[in-house]
Amino acid sequence: MGWSIEAPQLPPLNLPPGWLPSEPNAGWTYRDRIPTSAAGLGVVAFYAGRYSHSSRADWGQRLAAGEISRNGETLRAEVSLAGGDRLLWRRPPWAEPAVPARWDVIHDDGDLLVIDKPSGLPVLPAGGFLEHTVLRLLERQTAAGPAGAPPPRPVHRLGRFTSGLLVCARRPATRAWLSQRLRESSAAGEGEAPSCRKLYRALLTPGGLALELGVPLPITTPIGRGAHPLLGWIWCASPDGLAASSQLTLLRRHPDGDLVQVAIATGRPHQIRIHCAAIGAPLLGDPLYLPGGSARVAVLPGEGGYRLQAHRLSLTGPDGAALAWEAPLAAWDPG
Repeated sequence: MGWSIEAPQLPPLNLPPGWLPSEPNAGWTYRDRIPTSAAGLGVVAFYAGRYSHSSRADWGQRLAAGEISRNGETLRAEVSLAGGDRLLWRRPPWAEPAVPARWDVIHDDGDLLVIDKPSGLPVLPAGGFLEHTVLRLLERQTAAGPAGAPPPRPVHRLGRFTSGLLVCARRPATRAWLSQRLRESSAAGEGEAPSCRKLYRALLTPGGLALELGVPLPITTPIGRGAHPLLGWIWCASPDGLAASSQLTLLRRHPDGDLVQVAIATGRPHQIRIHCAAIGAPLLGDPLYLPGGSARVAVLPGEGGYRLQAHRLSLTGPDGAALAWEAPLAAWDPG
């Protein structure tokens, strides 16, 4: 499980129907093995260097509280580490924020499951979320059903505040096939049909696009790691980053936000948010990415407010049959 500093708490009262309230989980154990290059470091120095979002004082308090063990022995004072040592941090239970926990099923054939994920619900454990995720909710649903039924598991990620099509599968072989297919570029050569096509809809900050309606704009800004004071690094526009390819089409211009369709041929982290910001038109309400594609230093990737939906997905099945799904338009989408 990945982790970072805790997500902000949401108000516990007056939740809409279908929401899980903020509630504590059972805690989690994080495991690290000390590489030879880190031999000689103290416990606090190792953790503070590896996970820079927590200070040395924070790690010192966790050590003194007996939350950290080395090779099965609980530690309460600083020790020098050796290569191959195994560290465990038993993080105490924490309250997870309230999340929407209801979704519509777009497709379910007993193996392949496609849902319309609501904005605000994380897909996998990370960033302060453990139980309030699509993965855990699917496992709970399966546990309440017929004995022996395998739980559907998400095949790919959507950002917490990105809504729309999320593909899951019950069989490991199906997950492996789908994962490979979704990683493949949807850009086809001349005369070829794309094997996988992913279309998103988004609202952008009005006035940032000097485009004609319906005219596609290719965006190829590379995406790489930039320094971030809270996390150590963050994904952003970077001339030395990984190749990334999107195609943006302006659908509707309005003072309340420019509606666009974005087809992505690569799947870099936060690609649409970064690419739209890179051309001077960040997603409306995006607190993180600035015009040009850089990131605000005091904001985390999991903070919401933007409008982005995974709207359509089409691919060719293993038997050659065409598969295509479409999510209903989001409430913010004027159509």
